[in-house]
Amino acid sequence: MKGTQLWVFAIGMAAQFLFGARMIVQWFQSEKASKSISPTIFWQLSILGSIGFLIYGILRKDFAIVLGQCLVYYIYIRNLHLKNSWTSIPLVFRWLIIILPFITLAFLFSNHKGNIFDIFNNQDISLWLKIWGSVGQIVFILRFYFQWIESESKMESILSLRFWLISILGGTMIVSYAFIRRDPVLFLGQLAGMLIYIRNLMFMIKAKNRDIVTKKGIFNRSKSEI
Repeated sequence: MKGTQLWVFAIGMAAQFLFGARMIVQWFQSEKASKSISPTIFWQLSILGSIGFLIYGILRKDFAIVLGQCLVYYIYIRNLHLKNSWTSIPLVFRWLIIILPFITLAFLFSNHKGNIFDIFNNQDISLWLKIWGSVGQIVFILRFYFQWIESESKMESILSLRFWLISILGGTMIVSYAFIRRDPVLFLGQLAGMLIYIRNLMFMIKAKNRDIVTKKGIFNRSKSEI
């Protein structure tokens, strides 16, 4: 492996580490609370990881990765608003976080090497693999759109059952894409994440069953009182 490739993979691994850290923190806090929760640090690490992964996608000339990060970036910021934690970030960093995607887009649509057309025309990835990877990223990112809609309806940041189900589906697609693409960053990151997705799904199912039992008990008690 060339030195340049090592640096690219190092950036990708650092970004994946941040994504992995957000899941581990969420998992630990959920275990402590005995339910699936949405901690503030989850969204803070998401922004940092997204910036790193966007850079990695550009350097790897991987359209699927670039597309995925562009679609989800501002949802992370919105969740920090819902957690009332956005203003706790120093103003200069808030402005940097907001304008960074615009700087990235300006570069992607410039005439410089590594622009969006250069990425999309990458001959190392076949057309069908680009399509499969892009669809996988879209499915994976859809979880955050559902999460956003559900959070807006309750005016609080939540991670629902649907979020974890879509995480498993999208994660499986990306793992297969990464395996064919021979991308250790994507493969290892998503494979590790699947365990946490499944654990959170178990939390949600357990909580749902507990609510059903509780409601049934209340109903039976009310019926017996009558």
